[in-house]
Amino acid sequence: MGQTHREVPRPEYPRPQFVREEWLNLNGEWEFAFDDDERGAELGWHDGRSLRGRIVVPFPYQSELSGVGDKSVHECVWYARSFEVPEGWRGRDLLLHFGAVDYEATVWVNGQEVGHNQGGHVPFLFDIAPYVKAGANRLTLRVVDRQDANQPRGKQSVSGLPHDIDYYCTTGVWQTVWLEPVPSVRIEEIRITPLAHKNMLALSVYLHAPSAAWRLVAEAIDGGRTVARVEERTAVATGWLVLSIPYAKLWSPESPYLYELRISLFDGEELLDEVKSYAGLRSIEMRGGRVLLNGEPVFLKMVLDQGYWPAGLLAAPSDEAMQSDVGWAKMFGFNGARKHQKIEDPRWLYWCDRLGLLVWGEMPNAREWSSLAEERLASEWRRAVRRDYSHPSIIAWVPVNESMGFPGLGQQHPGQYAFLERMVSATRRLDPTRPVIDNDGWEHTDITDICAIHDYTPTGGKLRERYREKLGEGNLPPTVWVGEKPLFARGSKYRGQPVVLSEVGGFLTIPPDLPAEERDMLYRFYGSVRTPEELYEKYHNLLEGIASLRFLAGFCYTQLTDIEQETNGLLTYDRKPKVDPELIAEIHRVLFRQTA
Repeated sequence: MGQTHREVPRPEYPRPQFVREEWLNLNGEWEFAFDDDERGAELGWHDGRSLRGRIVVPFPYQSELSGVGDKSVHECVWYARSFEVPEGWRGRDLLLHFGAVDYEATVWVNGQEVGHNQGGHVPFLFDIAPYVKAGANRLTLRVVDRQDANQPRGKQSVSGLPHDIDYYCTTGVWQTVWLEPVPSVRIEEIRITPLAHKNMLALSVYLHAPSAAWRLVAEAIDGGRTVARVEERTAVATGWLVLSIPYAKLWSPESPYLYELRISLFDGEELLDEVKSYAGLRSIEMRGGRVLLNGEPVFLKMVLDQGYWPAGLLAAPSDEAMQSDVGWAKMFGFNGARKHQKIEDPRWLYWCDRLGLLVWGEMPNAREWSSLAEERLASEWRRAVRRDYSHPSIIAWVPVNESMGFPGLGQQHPGQYAFLERMVSATRRLDPTRPVIDNDGWEHTDITDICAIHDYTPTGGKLRERYREKLGEGNLPPTVWVGEKPLFARGSKYRGQPVVLSEVGGFLTIPPDLPAEERDMLYRFYGSVRTPEELYEKYHNLLEGIASLRFLAGFCYTQLTDIEQETNGLLTYDRKPKVDPELIAEIHRVLFRQTA
């Protein structure tokens, strides 16, 4: 029973890799209030009373699409709405899902607290069946979002105002809110591990159930026909199943083939629960300084994608907008995207899976080093990796970027390198199948799987000169292009990993009204262009230089779209191309035909 009424924003099913048929979309107009004095809890705002303001969920109050459009800082906000539970759902558990709420949330139903969450980029849910009643019910949400540099915030400005390479903040609900009726004994989570070399899909199935005699059935479906089926009986609340697919079709950017999956839970012959999913069969390896996809070298032609929109900020205005961004990346001839400083909406990853775009998944970082920042980041990162583990498009994990700062703020905190190694180790334990980049950009430790270098050297000739020693089978430069930051830190050294220039280019289109201090800061790192022809020529020259560095395993161009004052996109902020995408795609085809 998914709502599809045109007045409901973001009406599509929000969790495409774990689908049940019945659900109720709670997006749309909610009651809303700022609580700048933070007295709402003391005054009993959670008791079900009405709030005076209005907001359109799932858009942050700072955005135009929210109907509020207030760019000023309000660290505490409240939401409320009424809802009714469909009659046919009675007798089942009722899960209240939040796709993402930035940053700390407390939830009440009919005046009773049902749970709380910390972490602004990952989903959470509560079973609210014990708290609902026949007829109208009241849902109230309190959100606290501090201007705190210790909080994982990605590119959200600590001041609340856009400057340099930071942007307006996103506070509160920014992904879909929805209800789902479920049986009390049910499938809670699935993890899909492709075993491409064996034409197999391994499924880990976690149950919301006691350890007992359960029966699990998994099916792989190709074009409506079941091509593999496996049954497993388990005496515990976890099951492991392996689907062997004859003559399996592999997933790649050129041929992003997906198998439909159906997973069913039985008690004897009684069907208790069933979910639908999908999977892509592919392998990813690091070998001989190269990245291998399905056993063959692949040269990574990636674009930096930060997932901001003019009207929604971090919240995508529509599913079509996310699909379109993936389509633009493909149209420009990129085979991958580095989703930068954002855990993106699962629908974006769905389109990467469906259309064939390789992804580096990256955690939004805090903006200073502290034990509090480390623990907050590590906790949220674990949940992000769990959420996105099964997407075939994701081929690498990036827990930390640029030492949790940018070139003007990079710090050498005493515990920094120990934390980086802990994050790599923790990520590998969550996912042993993908490479992990410890600290994208610089200051790598010994255990990074990829040597990811940020290098905004503006021309191909200067790039060749910078890496001339490596071209002669020598060493990589000991420091990166700016600030004399070491490429490897504190005795660590390069050990033959694939080398990727994971941020390059960034040619700014010069905005006429940019304040001088902003211009000076941005131009410290990026080159500039004035016309489409100049952008094409500079891009072509830079990419010629990259193609000549035969030791490289890939690059990532900064960036797909303009964002507020940072005007270095191949697209404008409202997604208009600055240069013909086919011209950029042709550069990639010609220069990298033989690469890898």
